[in-house]
Amino acid sequence: MNWIIRSTKKVKFHTNLQEVLKPIWNDLAIYKWILTDLDFISDQTLLINFDEDYFVLDHPEFEQLYQSNTQIIWGIISAVPNTIEPDTSAFSILSVEDTSVWKPDHFLIQESILEIIAFDSGYTLVKFKDINLSDTFKEYFQEQAIDLQKFNEKYRTGV
Repeated sequence: MNWIIRSTKKVKFHTNLQEVLKPIWNDLAIYKWILTDLDFISDQTLLINFDEDYFVLDHPEFEQLYQSNTQIIWGIISAVPNTIEPDTSAFSILSVEDTSVWKPDHFLIQESILEIIAFDSGYTLVKFKDINLSDTFKEYFQEQAIDLQKFNEKYRTGV
């Protein structure tokens, strides 16, 4: 239930949330979103910026980002159930450059049901705890969604 997208056949650019989340978007209304370690380019003013280390957005706030033409260059984006209040004390020190992001089934934010890692505009890692969301995602992206473990075995030794 861990995927990596490195091809951009179905996406205009990495990591365009509107395209990455397209097959599962309707299933994500009951989550809040945690975003940290961000670098991005956008054509409009957003609720996220470079002044804060992390952001916790409710669904309507996140939908503004989702609907925008924003490229997440670096970042950790996690969906957390609305009923959970995660411990935010460690969010500002989380990093895409932590080698554990490449480990299958390892979530930087433990409460996440979905974690997206934008890695230098070239890779989008998407990890799921919900098999139905994972299956829908994989069905939509087909061969463009590569199993993270297989990718690691082929391209990343020692992970």
